[in-house]
Amino acid sequence: MTMCKHTSHNPGQCIIPPYISDVLLDEASPKQLPTVLNTELRNNRFRNDRIFFSKLNETQRSILNPVEKALKVPALKMQIYDTGHDTVLSRAKLVWSNGKNRIPTIDRDTRNVVAAGTATWEMYYQIFNRNSIDNLGLTLKHYIHYDKKYDNAFWDGRRMVYGDGDGKIFGSFTADPDIIGHELTHGVTQYEANLEYHNQSGALNESMSDVFGIMIKQRLMNQTVKKSKWLIGENVLRGTKYALRSMKAPGTAYVDHPDLGTDPQPATFDKYLALADTERGDWGGVHINSGITNFAFYVTAFNLGGFAWEKAGRIWYAALTDTVSLSPTADFATFKDLTIKKAEAIYGVGSLEAKAVTDGWNEAKV
Repeated sequence: MTMCKHTSHNPGQCIIPPYISDVLLDEASPKQLPTVLNTELRNNRFRNDRIFFSKLNETQRSILNPVEKALKVPALKMQIYDTGHDTVLSRAKLVWSNGKNRIPTIDRDTRNVVAAGTATWEMYYQIFNRNSIDNLGLTLKHYIHYDKKYDNAFWDGRRMVYGDGDGKIFGSFTADPDIIGHELTHGVTQYEANLEYHNQSGALNESMSDVFGIMIKQRLMNQTVKKSKWLIGENVLRGTKYALRSMKAPGTAYVDHPDLGTDPQPATFDKYLALADTERGDWGGVHINSGITNFAFYVTAFNLGGFAWEKAGRIWYAALTDTVSLSPTADFATFKDLTIKKAEAIYGVGSLEAKAVTDGWNEAKV
C-alpha cells in the first residue's frame, strides 16, 4: 500500500513503513483494495522519480533543482500548494507563500504545514545554525491534498507531498509535526552523511528522522523530555491508543490494532531483526530496527533532562554532520562511538553528558 523502494544513495523517504503497508496490502478487503492499489500505484510513480533524480550528477541535478540565491540574513522560504486531490503537481494551486496567504482562507492542513514547516526551519537554524535542508537556504515546497485517500507523506528529494489518508486507518498526513519534521530531516541526511538505505545504516537514516522529528514537535509544543510522550504519528494513525512508533518504548506504539496487529519494533540490539535486504524485508529492517537507536536517544535525552535539543540533540547533530567520521555505510556501533566522542568534545571527557550518551547506548544494548 505504501511501500517505498531503495536506491543506495536515495532512500525511499515515506513515513509509512513496509511492515505496515504489507499487512494492509495482504489483508485488504474487496472494498479496501481499490484504495490500497491506487496508493501503491502512486508510490511506484514517485519511486521512479526518486530513482531518476538519484542518478543525476550535481550539474544535472542543479538544472532541475537549482541552488537559490542566498539571502543576506537567512530566513524561512516556504511555499504550500493545494493539489485539489489531483495527481499532477504542476497543476497545484499556490495557497501560502513566505508568510502570506495567497487565498482568502487557508484550511487546517495548510495551517498544520505552516506550523510544522516553520518549526522545522527554526529549530535547524536557531539551534544548529543550519539554513534550511541543504544549509543553503532551499525553499521548502509542500503539496497537500494529493490524490484521493492517499495514505502517505514523503520527501522526494526536492519537495514534500501529503495525502489526506483513507479516513479509516489513517487521517491526514499533515496532522503530526513530527512526521513533517521526520520527512524534511531525510533531506538533511541526504545532504550530509547520506546514510545508505539498508541494514544498520538505513535504520540509522530512519532514526535520524525520528530523532529530529520528535524534537521539532517537542520544541513547537514546548515539551520537556519528561512531558513528551515520545510518539511518532500519534494523530495520523487513527485511534487514541495508537501511533506509528514509540521512541520511549519501541514495540508498543500499537498493540492488537484491528488492521495492523502489533508494533514489531525492538528496543534493544539483542532483539535486532536480521531481515532480508529486499523490499519485502524492509531493506534489512530499516524501519523496524530504527527502534533500537531511537531508544538510545530517548534514554540519553531523558537522563539529561530539560529540552532534548539542548544537549542530546546537539550531540546527535554534530555526529550526523561529521561527514569525515560518519560514512554512508556506518553501523550502530560506529554511530555510538561517534556520539560519545562528540559529547566528550563538546562537554568534556568524563562529563555527565558523555556518561548519559554512553548509558543510552548501553540501555539499548549496542
